[in-house]
Amino acid sequence: MQTLKRQSTGKNLVTKTIGSEQELQAIYMPFVQYGGLFLADTWHGLGEEFFLLLTLPDELEQIPLAVKVVWQAGREVKAPHRSGIGVQFLDPDNDVKDRIETLLAGTLKSPAATATM
Repeated sequence: MQTLKRQSTGKNLVTKTIGSEQELQAIYMPFVQYGGLFLADTWHGLGEEFFLLLTLPDELEQIPLAVKVVWQAGREVKAPHRSGIGVQFLDPDNDVKDRIETLLAGTLKSPAATATM
């Protein structure tokens, strides 16, 4: 696991529980190297790194992930989109991308709207 420097803001740990596969499909960013997620109403600067405790649908275990902000949607974003950040999973050996893509099998190329595209 990667070691990150503690931020003075104290916001270096974020938790995210994803309640359904539909929610996961809406926030997953398969086009990001190693995988990524859109975290609505969460704020960190571009390039900032922090830890994400992720709970996938129908799982009880929290998955600790080192992530980096690679995209921002500002507060001025208009509906149906939401403001927030896109984060990249930093550990290429982590199996989270594979686990997510297994859960979303058949929906990754869906025309359904997502939070990011």
